[in-house]
Amino acid sequence: MAEVLERRGELYELLFLDGPVLDVLDAWGEVPLPPYITHAADAEDERRYQTVYARSPGAVAAPTAGLHFDMDMLDALRAKGVALATLTLHVGAGTFQPVRVEDVSAHVMHSEWYGIPETTVQAIAKARSAKGRVMAVGTTTLRALESAAAAGPLAAGSAETQLFILPGYRFRVVDRLLTNFHLPRSTLLMLVSAFAGTENIRRAYAHGVAERYRFFSYGDAMLLERA
Repeated sequence: MAEVLERRGELYELLFLDGPVLDVLDAWGEVPLPPYITHAADAEDERRYQTVYARSPGAVAAPTAGLHFDMDMLDALRAKGVALATLTLHVGAGTFQPVRVEDVSAHVMHSEWYGIPETTVQAIAKARSAKGRVMAVGTTTLRALESAAAAGPLAAGSAETQLFILPGYRFRVVDRLLTNFHLPRSTLLMLVSAFAGTENIRRAYAHGVAERYRFFSYGDAMLLERA
């Protein structure tokens, strides 16, 4: 049983009365499959709609760029000398929300929680000192890293971010971005346009549409260089 405490825009704040919310969701919830997946969620979906490196419960959806990796690929990257660093993301409900206003500055981002360990900060600093490049796997990872460097040098710690990245944003941490093809009128499409350049993204999406690429959570991925 849950009690509705208040409405916050298109979402509601609930008080769960039968125990911790994660226990209730484990007992009664279903995997939030994308709407174009037409079958009911089953145990296989619970395994597949999750990154192989997931550790901490709390996100409302998978950070879907990470779905392109399995352990064999991660081991192969390490063998080639790629340094892998992690952070914790609790992807929020705002990831599903389209932009419904004509003036994008009026759009309000829902907050998302992230935690960045000191080891990751040190790994990024080491890559910088070796003239390496920092690649973020997913837009949520990019938002977390950029949020943690908004006030100066990248800092370890945890916080909530409502960072809305639009063309003209000055990136401080991330050099390359692996991300899925996103849907129109989404904040994620605006983010990749800010990162790689609007015209580059338009050309990429024209190609994706022409070649019938799959978009969204289980869709195709692209590797972007910072413009």
